[in-house]
Amino acid sequence: MEFPLRRMRRLRMHPVVRSLVTETRLTPGELIAPLFVVPGKGVKDEIPSLPGQYRYSPDTLAEHAGSLYDRGVKAVLLFGIPESKDDSGLSACDPNGIVQRAVTVIKEKHSQILVCTDLCFCEYTTHGHCGIIKDGQIDNDATLPLLAEQALSHAKAGSDLIAPSGMIDGAVKTIRHALDQNGFTHLPIMSYAAKYASAFYGPFRDAVQSAPQFGDRRTHQMNPANSREAVAEVFLDVEEGADIVMVKPALAYLDVIHKVKSRFQMPTAAYNVSGEYAMVKAAAQKGLLDEQKVMLEMLISIKRAGADIVITYFADEFARLYAQGLPEI
Repeated sequence: MEFPLRRMRRLRMHPVVRSLVTETRLTPGELIAPLFVVPGKGVKDEIPSLPGQYRYSPDTLAEHAGSLYDRGVKAVLLFGIPESKDDSGLSACDPNGIVQRAVTVIKEKHSQILVCTDLCFCEYTTHGHCGIIKDGQIDNDATLPLLAEQALSHAKAGSDLIAPSGMIDGAVKTIRHALDQNGFTHLPIMSYAAKYASAFYGPFRDAVQSAPQFGDRRTHQMNPANSREAVAEVFLDVEEGADIVMVKPALAYLDVIHKVKSRFQMPTAAYNVSGEYAMVKAAAQKGLLDEQKVMLEMLISIKRAGADIVITYFADEFARLYAQGLPEI
């Protein structure tokens, strides 16, 4: 029997050849590290639901961000846990709020780091929802002015990129207008354009104490069954002025990442969320899988799907491994 002229295995036989023909590559410079900041000084408390992740005070956060930068992770995304909460989440807009202070400290010590700031209210409200509540539901339009105020407070503190995450209709346009009218036309917006009402957010909500005290977030976050709707959501945010669009979560929505990137050809981010990270950690602790290889396979799959930027709790681990020379998956 004659064999075919083309044998696909020929390019798999030697490790150097396999490397030469690798289609998808990932570097630390394409990652953003999500970080949690709390009031105080000298704080570095491990988060039980996210092994290897910590709540930092602004001083220790700046130190860690500098270490990440030295290892090639040039960008961080900040989430704040405030000293106090109220029904409206007004501390999110405080010029001296926890995220605002953290931005200032990082930029004073490490001006070269790209500091991205999450824009939402769930961490700041007593009820754990993403905006003003009226008659048991989020009042979308009443929330918009607060988002503009929060964005301006971040910009004035020195944020390099604003990332609205609440899936509030009209948020990007409102924030863009506020930034432009106040001299921040240069600041980009990375919109959580297609954010799903996912069960994969559990550890994050534990980390920032933002679980809803009633109801859920299905009235404003997307139905996991829908992908065409994601295209519509991204279209609206692009029209409103988003510079980068995001799909969240990543692993269960690789098809959505691919669809968004193919349709819009916009800079596209994907958030490898807390539950995706925690599952790997838990399975590895039980000896059920090889953590390093699974981490690499996960991150490469997100990049292969079309993401230009990967937001991941694995950023530091990946960067350390990258410095040693990535093993084959």
